[in-house]
Amino acid sequence: MIWRKPAASSDDETNAKRVLVIQLGGLGAFVLALGAAKRIREAHVGARVTLLTTEATKELAEKSPYFDTVEADGKPVEPQAITKLIARIRAAKYDMIYDLEGSSRTNNYFQGLRPWPPKWSGPAAGASHAYLAPDRNQLHPLDRYAAQLAAAGLGEEPLTPDLTWLRHVMRDPPRLSPEYFGIRGRYIVLLPRGSNADPARRWSEEGYAELARRAAGYGVTPVVLGGPEERPVGAAVAKAEPRAKNLVTRPDLFQTIALIERSSFAVGDDVDLMHVAAAAGAPCLVFLSAMSHPELSAPRGPGGVVTLTASVIADLPVEQVERQVRNCGVFRQIATA
Repeated sequence: MIWRKPAASSDDETNAKRVLVIQLGGLGAFVLALGAAKRIREAHVGARVTLLTTEATKELAEKSPYFDTVEADGKPVEPQAITKLIARIRAAKYDMIYDLEGSSRTNNYFQGLRPWPPKWSGPAAGASHAYLAPDRNQLHPLDRYAAQLAAAGLGEEPLTPDLTWLRHVMRDPPRLSPEYFGIRGRYIVLLPRGSNADPARRWSEEGYAELARRAAGYGVTPVVLGGPEERPVGAAVAKAEPRAKNLVTRPDLFQTIALIERSSFAVGDDVDLMHVAAAAGAPCLVFLSAMSHPELSAPRGPGGVVTLTASVIADLPVEQVERQVRNCGVFRQIATA
């Protein structure tokens, strides 16, 4: 059962004119927080909503429909810079602050605003809308955000991350289309973890290569996406299956999201791009280590997410993975190879 502080009257909060949202995590954490950001935006119609974040998520945040201003210096290192940041928050005279980071760092920001802090939603003792449920760190981030916002009087409905607004906001230019990368017809995206990662936490290069070969045999193009650490996996897949598209490091973030959104399916390890895929609406199959609380890290999204859990993910047989993908209706055609 989720503990919630009794919701205070939300009249003052929803009438706030200056709102600050704090989220300082990486891409995956930020995408999960977008569900909460949407609810905050809807609750504060007409308010000016500022996001305090980092350079890692600034570009995506600036495209989002939930924030009027994005400040990307949310994790200063030097004590003098931290003092300046707290002074800037104080000078902004925010009517309401939503701390979606909930870390010791942001608790220090709250303490630095004493003795007269603004109204504050988050896990900070003494805050006007403190969310201090004893089990909060055992909740999935989306459930934790939902409970925190409920404690602030913003409703109790479940939260779902959403990235389907991106192509509309960017007016769907040709560079966001699969054809821009020479992809035609149905395709699935493969989202591996770098080959230097612990085998307990990633599927093998051989597994991805064989799944790509089988997908191509069904007439579905396999597309590999990822960052620099995934280059060896992308190269191995392309070598094993020439019909695959190795796009590792080629698309920018917005192109990556658009490619995933239009895909028939996404298969991958527990990486940030799996959270992107789920939020973009793609049906997903994700590999989760049984050693790392899979119930807390599983992506969620409107397209549905299937999880495969194992103590050593590299040991998952390709037959089992193919069966799961086929059961989701992706491989509808008779194999041609």
